[in-house]
Amino acid sequence: MNGFISLDAASPVPPFEQIRSRVAELIVSGALTGGQRLPAVRQLAGDLRVAPGTVARAYKELETAGLLITRRGAGTRVAPGWPTSASERPDLLARVMGGAVGRARALGFSDAEIAGCVERELRRGAEDSRAEF
Repeated sequence: MNGFISLDAASPVPPFEQIRSRVAELIVSGALTGGQRLPAVRQLAGDLRVAPGTVARAYKELETAGLLITRRGAGTRVAPGWPTSASERPDLLARVMGGAVGRARALGFSDAEIAGCVERELRRGAEDSRAEF
């Protein structure tokens, strides 16, 4: 799997987010399937030349989103049921957003603050997409 992940040092996107988004893409696309084991945090960190905490943060966010499962002694694996069919995509989005909203609420953010942030991120994503062309 390590050959599938590379980091762009010139990117303004933080390394943990590059790792998180690439692993998520691999899972959702079916390149990584349910039960498949991922490299250990230290192994992937060494391969990518980043701090172990960078990989651990990406894995933790993917676990919170329901894409990964980490068990002591068994490592980190893709959660069962991946990839999903097109009909399951709305449920996937609900799980991902539910995890993010739940974390934001736990940190004390109001629903209005969360909604405003989501709207800003959607606009920023659309602007970033246009800038690539």
